[in-house]
Amino acid sequence: MLINEAFVSSGIQWLRRSLAVGCALTMTAIAPATRADGDASPIEQPDPHVALDRTLTRIGFGSCAEGGKEQPIWEVVLAAKPELFLFLGDNVYGDTRDMAVLRARYAELAQQPGFAKLRDTTPIAATWDDHDFGEDDAGGDFSQKEASRQVFLEFWGEPADSPRRARDGVYASYVFGPPGRRVQVILLDLRFNRTPLVRQEPGARNYRSWAWARHKKGLEVPGPYARNPDAKATMLGERQWQWLERQLEAPADVRLIGSSLQVLADFPGWEGWSLFARDQQRLIELIRRKRANGVVFLSGDMHYAELSRLDVNVPYTFWDVTSSGLTEVWPAATPNANRVSDVIREPNFGLVEIDWRGAQTTVTLSVVDQRGTRRIQKALTLAELRTQP
Repeated sequence: MLINEAFVSSGIQWLRRSLAVGCALTMTAIAPATRADGDASPIEQPDPHVALDRTLTRIGFGSCAEGGKEQPIWEVVLAAKPELFLFLGDNVYGDTRDMAVLRARYAELAQQPGFAKLRDTTPIAATWDDHDFGEDDAGGDFSQKEASRQVFLEFWGEPADSPRRARDGVYASYVFGPPGRRVQVILLDLRFNRTPLVRQEPGARNYRSWAWARHKKGLEVPGPYARNPDAKATMLGERQWQWLERQLEAPADVRLIGSSLQVLADFPGWEGWSLFARDQQRLIELIRRKRANGVVFLSGDMHYAELSRLDVNVPYTFWDVTSSGLTEVWPAATPNANRVSDVIREPNFGLVEIDWRGAQTTVTLSVVDQRGTRRIQKALTLAELRTQP
């Protein structure tokens, strides 16, 4: 009962803080404006959030936090004073079909002192990945996905009347700040509707022995999955795709697309957008067609951090900052031809800093280790994140 009470109490406290803003929260809307693609028809409202009226200059993000371990990373996160923190999945390691066990894992997170302080002082938003969804590498065929979704929404304090509760997954979109300083945060759900993975085995050897042999030689270790050649294979599902198209019509200066899996890594063999090449190309084409400027991808999952860049067959150069994990570390990097940074194999979190200066606005992407050292840093101008005429 103690664990369940902690889980329920944590969710209630967060919900009360969310509801404290009253009716203004649920009625917040984007001010009249043309869509990103020039259409003047009405724009869909963002999801409710306590901080929609804030001008954001520091957004933290991270993934992969094992609740049974100490989590000293929160001291460094709090010292960075983020105005919003995004949880990109594997926020707990449930790995269960028993919802009582999953609630217990969330209760462990709620009892972490650093997390509790973050939740008390900093607006947050979250999506999930496989381990808080339910099982390792699970997808749309996971039998307890709806029950797990309800536990997720309960813990993260989603209001009872939130449109997020009516969706086929936990995807969400928020727009923060006034015109000229608008930050759109889109959190995707890559689990609820994902079609099954395609597994590959390296010749006559089983994957584990083959991978271990490569690791001992100091070589990169691809994962065990192959690209899915089925044109109908998807990670998002059609309802989420249609929803995403509407979100990218909203006017915004900076768009942070939170993906639990890497978007731009070319083919690590582990889960990622590269396994669903048609979805990956559809995403690029959607951004191009909607003329959605200011997009930066934020990702997790890998148990290491890196920065990826794609500058071929895209409307403008795309960047993907992978921050993982808050506690978890993987010893070997996977192949990634789009990697443009060192691989950081120690606990870390990501930071997006925006210096609002009109046409000279800059966006700085960083990965910070648990000593507070910036291990990866890349400064971009808004002009670099715009579709060229």
